[in-house]
Amino acid sequence: MTQADLEESVEVVIAGYQKKDAVISLNERRIIAYHEVGHALVAACQSHSAPVHKITIVPRTSGALGYTMQVDEDQRFLMSKEEAFNKIATLTGGRAAEEFMFGSITTGASNDIEQATRIARSMVTRYGMSEQFGMVALETVTNQYLGGDASLACSEETARKIDEEVIRMVKEAYEKAMGILKEHAGKLTEIAEYLLERETITGEEFMGILGDGN
Repeated sequence: MTQADLEESVEVVIAGYQKKDAVISLNERRIIAYHEVGHALVAACQSHSAPVHKITIVPRTSGALGYTMQVDEDQRFLMSKEEAFNKIATLTGGRAAEEFMFGSITTGASNDIEQATRIARSMVTRYGMSEQFGMVALETVTNQYLGGDASLACSEETARKIDEEVIRMVKEAYEKAMGILKEHAGKLTEIAEYLLERETITGEEFMGILGDGN
């Protein structure tokens, strides 16, 4: 058993088995490549962000057409407000790359949208990370060990304001991601085309290209 076998086992748990027989058009593969590099580039250009370990556009049985794997160098138990916000920005990087490079958007960001919205909502309702509401618990978690269902503990007016704050936060993160991609447009193209050719690249290869000439 090799290190590659162990890594593949982890990826099977995360994203399922490789779908090597999947036939994806060149146009869609290019969109997927830019999408994934968008995630990686936004992550790498922010502080308080886990290093990029691997980028791939090989489809998986989970339905993922590609993914970017980040691995923290140390075991983490806490997440700062800055880290949470930067994670949202990284999640929006794929959609931002699609819009920036192709002038259109696809359904490929659906899981990213769910994760980004969930983090933003938790920042507002559970973690006291919103300047508008401060250290107020606006959501309660029931059955913590049986799925962790959550329910709002506030008025309808406050719930509306929560929605507005979540939307504002995700939009701000998206704008940050778009700004990073525009600033590094040349590297976005260079790395995406390299990924399109190789299908899978390591974090070291990614950082090598990103750092070359910068």
